Amino acid sequence: MIARIFTAALLSSAVLISGTAHSEPIPAEALAKVPNIQSVSMSADGQQLVAIIAVPGSENSETALATWDLENMDQPPQITPSGKMKFIAASALKADRLLVLGRQEWTGRLSGCGEGKFSGATRTFVTKAYLTDAEHEDFEEAFAKNVRRIGISKDTQLCLELSGEASLVSNLPLDPHKVIIQQLNGLTLQGNYYLYDLRDGSTELLVRSSAGSTPSLFHPRTGEVLARSELESVDGEYLQRVLLRNDEGEFDVHDKLTTKLSDRHSVSVAGIDEDSGKLYILTDQFSDQVQAWMYDPAKKDFDDEPLVAHEEYSIGGLVFGNQPSNFNQLLGFRISGPKMQTVYVDPDMRSIQKGLEQAFPDQAVSINAYTDDLDTVLFTTSSNRHSPTYHLLRNRKQVESLGSQRPWIDPEEIGEQQWVNYEARDGMEIPAILDLPAGWEKGDEPLATIIHPHGGPWARDAMGWDGSGWVPFLTSRGYAVLRPQYRGSAGLGRELWLAGDKEWGEKMQDDKDDGARWLVEEGIADEDRIAIFGYSYGGFAAVAATVRQNGPYQCAIAGAPVSDLGRLGVTWSDNRLQRILQGQTVTGMDPMRNTDKADIPILLYVGDRDVRTPAWHAENFYDAVKEHVPARFELIPDMPHSMPWYPRHQTKTLGLIEDFLENQCGMAPSA
Repeated sequence: MIARIFTAALLSSAVLISGTAHSEPIPAEALAKVPNIQSVSMSADGQQLVAIIAVPGSENSETALATWDLENMDQPPQITPSGKMKFIAASALKADRLLVLGRQEWTGRLSGCGEGKFSGATRTFVTKAYLTDAEHEDFEEAFAKNVRRIGISKDTQLCLELSGEASLVSNLPLDPHKVIIQQLNGLTLQGNYYLYDLRDGSTELLVRSSAGSTPSLFHPRTGEVLARSELESVDGEYLQRVLLRNDEGEFDVHDKLTTKLSDRHSVSVAGIDEDSGKLYILTDQFSDQVQAWMYDPAKKDFDDEPLVAHEEYSIGGLVFGNQPSNFNQLLGFRISGPKMQTVYVDPDMRSIQKGLEQAFPDQAVSINAYTDDLDTVLFTTSSNRHSPTYHLLRNRKQVESLGSQRPWIDPEEIGEQQWVNYEARDGMEIPAILDLPAGWEKGDEPLATIIHPHGGPWARDAMGWDGSGWVPFLTSRGYAVLRPQYRGSAGLGRELWLAGDKEWGEKMQDDKDDGARWLVEEGIADEDRIAIFGYSYGGFAAVAATVRQNGPYQCAIAGAPVSDLGRLGVTWSDNRLQRILQGQTVTGMDPMRNTDKADIPILLYVGDRDVRTPAWHAENFYDAVKEHVPARFELIPDMPHSMPWYPRHQTKTLGLIEDFLENQCGMAPSA
């Protein structure tokens, strides 16, 4: 039975740390272990369920691929443990085929390709996609059959082997055995697009690659290219064009879908309404937020009013039917608010969503997949206090639980989460997520507090379960945690996003400091016990705080930080579009040019396989400030930049954070 498969291993008793909160600290190991179950998906025909699970008997230290027959869920799944290539994600496709992602350590010459090529790093990770069947009888590199390799150099071949030669573009839900893929041309390193037959690996060319032109919408039934995007330089200005296929099969430029790259407007072709021929466009050309509009290619114009808009938040996507009975019908839309929320307009889907929300109050419910008759629905529940849990709804009335990622974590150990807003010193309103320890109430003694900026910086946080584990780790120890959505954050409106340009370490940093000030004014934070902790760009914010004198912090913790803006500017991204868009915005106060001003203790840590923010960023900053302030540098063996990390990585780094806060910063929550 499923319940037997996912029985959690017992955790050793946690050592009590007294504090204001009425909960026990969550052990680092509880957040570091491989989840019991993750990356769950269901085939469109409702016959197979696939997931990544913790290898039974491994004490949640290794991953495995698991596949169930949905008609016989009382039978054990087919399980294949990871080998050298560690399974990190999986997806049920069709034609009895599964797509599996694996990742493994790799050391060697990068051959001028991939992330890290500019830094000279030779220790990294390689991620590969594989195809297999429900019985896991054979694993082959996904979509790599018929890849053209003739005439390319050994270095280019190695580059393709490291970075991958093919990828899935569209699942074409109605076709029983074909998908759309992209295969890299070894000579041009451009991507040709093909129909790929999952039965035998044969391919049929859809569109050849061309410099500066990328397909952006395929017809969901036939795979025909309906739209493509192009980047063109005109009189010193880059234009982002969307070209649409006309009745003669030619592609026309549409002025109302053309924007200046420097304006950074979003224009995305999300789908086609087959009855009217109109296109669904997601754009922020008419509002601070992204809205959904209908666009008529024949008239070359938008409708008079948006299809879907929200007063405060962007429309994050549209939900289309993918089964024969509702195929390509608009079922709902997603709102990128404090929580990512799906609103269904289809009566059946709306009824199911509402029923599930009533069955799981105070949790977010996400419908992941369903059969054509809606007799089997795969869905996920989660909240800031409950790790994601996977379920099946049978016959619209019976719920079968598949398991939780981390059932050993007691929700009572995790406190309240709030979406808040505060005013920065120049009047800009900054949204933020505030997490409080369990049991703390307004009027209690102020708390030791962590300002915790997200990475990116062109990213954002959302309310709900913190997959990194950092927030529950800290709040269960009695800390308040504020995650500012500082200027420069993406997804919360153009005004906030654009306000971060060229403000690294300056106004972007003011927003974090002003969040600390606001917490003190609200009686939440103890002004003598405030620290800043961040990872990646958040690590930059921590090193910047170290050299901005008279700040609100007692110490800083920088995970995988950027510290040298001068060097970052010449190595920014492999993606040409990102270099043009974002590279020029990465200026401001450079911490490496201000190390003599360091005035608070700092912990810096980074993985030795991190090629996104290589270790020299952290190590050089440490060498420059260690004579001025107490400083510690830790190089974590075999740790990459991005999750998933090995359990030992998470256990080590969480331990470093806890020890530094308590013993170097004097930040232990008061008794």
